[in-house]
Amino acid sequence: MKSMFKKIFLSIILAAVVIFLGMQFDRPQKNNSNNQTKHISTVLPVPDSVEAVLSIACYDCHSNNTRYPWYAEIQPVGWWLNGHILEGKKELNFSEFASYSMRRQYRKLAEISEMVFDDQMPLQEYLIMHRDAKLTSGQKALLMAWIRSVRDTLIVNFPDSVKAGKRQL
Repeated sequence: MKSMFKKIFLSIILAAVVIFLGMQFDRPQKNNSNNQTKHISTVLPVPDSVEAVLSIACYDCHSNNTRYPWYAEIQPVGWWLNGHILEGKKELNFSEFASYSMRRQYRKLAEISEMVFDDQMPLQEYLIMHRDAKLTSGQKALLMAWIRSVRDTLIVNFPDSVKAGKRQL
């Protein structure tokens, strides 16, 4: 009786190993594009200090260029990360920001400000492995000031285009 349970147990372990190894051959496409023609910096002034914060805390999930950690090569972790990236880019993509309407740009800037201020971004699960992405109060203040400035510029230069999307910070 014990040997039968032992054989079943070993069969289950072997099957799990084979399935795990098989999963390693199904990898999501990498999110790496050097195309910056629609990047936010092509339509809005992005100071180097702001770009540095966005690069560390936002671009992995909200641009077309992700810095992949070593564990992204292990499935199903790679699939899980890919899902976060696709979801993040769907919500906001800094690499495609110039293709957004003025109203959407204005709204997205407000949403960035709100989410950063409320500590909703970067996501807590991202911060576990990317401690450098945790924003300091100074970095938050820098982003908020930049967003206010850019949104004010959009209101002055394109009042009719952003009017419907206007929200106070």
